[in-house]
Amino acid sequence: MDAAMSTTTRTHEKAGASTHPAIEQAGKLVNFFDERIRASNWLKRNLRKVFPDHWSFLLGEIAMWSLLLVILSGIFLTFWFKPSMAHVTYEGAYVPLRGLVVSEAYASTLNLSFEVRGGLLMRQVHHWSTLVFIAAMAAHMLRHLFTGSFRKPRELNWLVGLSLLVLGITNGFFGYSLPDDLLSGTGLRIVEGGILAVPVVGTYLSYFIFGGEFPGEDIISRFYVFHILLVPGVILALLALHLVLLWYQKHTHWGGPGRSEKNVVGYPFFPMYMTKAGGFMFIVFGFIIVMAATIQINPLWLWGPYDPASVSAGTQPDWYIGFLDGALRIMPAWKIDVFGSELALSVLIPAAVLPGLIVTVLALYPWIERKITGDTREHHVLDRPRNVPVRSGLIVGFIVCYVLLWIAGGNDLFASVLNIPVNWVSRFLQLSVILGPPLAFWITKRICLGLQRRDRDRVLHGRESGVIVVSPEGEFTERHTALSAAEAYTLTAHEHHVPFDPGPPTDKHGIPNPAYKKNLRRARISRFYFADVIQKPTTAELSAAHERHQEIQG
Repeated sequence: MDAAMSTTTRTHEKAGASTHPAIEQAGKLVNFFDERIRASNWLKRNLRKVFPDHWSFLLGEIAMWSLLLVILSGIFLTFWFKPSMAHVTYEGAYVPLRGLVVSEAYASTLNLSFEVRGGLLMRQVHHWSTLVFIAAMAAHMLRHLFTGSFRKPRELNWLVGLSLLVLGITNGFFGYSLPDDLLSGTGLRIVEGGILAVPVVGTYLSYFIFGGEFPGEDIISRFYVFHILLVPGVILALLALHLVLLWYQKHTHWGGPGRSEKNVVGYPFFPMYMTKAGGFMFIVFGFIIVMAATIQINPLWLWGPYDPASVSAGTQPDWYIGFLDGALRIMPAWKIDVFGSELALSVLIPAAVLPGLIVTVLALYPWIERKITGDTREHHVLDRPRNVPVRSGLIVGFIVCYVLLWIAGGNDLFASVLNIPVNWVSRFLQLSVILGPPLAFWITKRICLGLQRRDRDRVLHGRESGVIVVSPEGEFTERHTALSAAEAYTLTAHEHHVPFDPGPPTDKHGIPNPAYKKNLRRARISRFYFADVIQKPTTAELSAAHERHQEIQG
């Protein structure tokens, strides 16, 4: 008995010695919360949540991590930046501007650049991370458009993502305007012209925003509040909502063996995804910081302070605003008289109508496509862009239009480099904006249809092997290698798209169908979307192709 007690004691001592006190305390803490809020099941379920592993899903992460770097660098800059348009005499380290009367905002930006340790690097990190954030957001949204991941049940998240992109562009412009240099002041002057072009209320809006006659005395302090407080708060709230919806609705994934509308194939959130995401965060940080340290951006000491009587030449805004500047440059000088007042369409259309139209169409597109296709099902498997050629063509046409407008924002630079009149460049771009998008749509659609035909041929006949076989009759044929079952399944996993049938105009008793005209319009649009789509091979076609393949092999 004593021996048994001694053995038991030694066992407990050994078990106690093998347990670290920190582990014991952590276990007690976990047990404390688990006994009260029953969190273990929730944690287990969510830590094992599956995330797909594909490079295209990293675009959203690039946007998220660059936004984090925007916030961190922006906090650093707020300690030294003074959002005031009060006039001071600059006596800082940059000798060429000493003795010049400038605003406090401009002077504090110069001090940040030349006198604060790491200030110029942080300014450039802030600027570059903003550009990367907006670029990654734009690419992320395009990925959703091309693959159809905006469809039910993700329409709300699509609107949240679009709002994040619009707010990012808006806040980027606010920050771009804060230094009060000649470049940013010229951009503000252009915006003021667009505001004044708004009928009836334009003048009142301008006085309200600028606090009086342009440039006023309050615009920098007002933009500063929006830039560091209001807009970032809304962005963070929308980002949280975006992640919550993403977590609740589960991820989309690419089609393939074992992938369906009812599951997600990938890696668990913990530890695989968290480890990869943490490493990717440092990669994004490092890439942006290297750019900031080696590529100069916005050297505002070269432009000088803003002077309403001066306009900078040979400079353009940040890329995400460039398309609006380009639209202003190539818009014809149209104007009309409305009740005795002149309405400047040459400013109103590119400055207000164009961005409003783009945002409205993008926001409504999930419902537009659902109305055209009549598809109200939930979708978790992504479309390959080639399998929806009209949608892909429309997106590419939009991209071409955007790029042409962006190029138009530098028409003077192109004219200078090419040594041709700037009017020639503008005329060429005007024609290109009209003809380029339809041409891009047609080319993209034909490419998608060609890729569909190639996929169909590969499924039916296999992959070309390069081996030529001569039959006893003297016929030369190429031996094909059959695709694997997984590859064939992947190529045929997409949906079978059929144009909408409007039905007969009357029923069997001759009574007119009241919805026939509406259905006929929908059928025409549906034929535009799906009439040319190359359909998947049928079972009979696959069987015949397999028999033919066996004959050739034999």
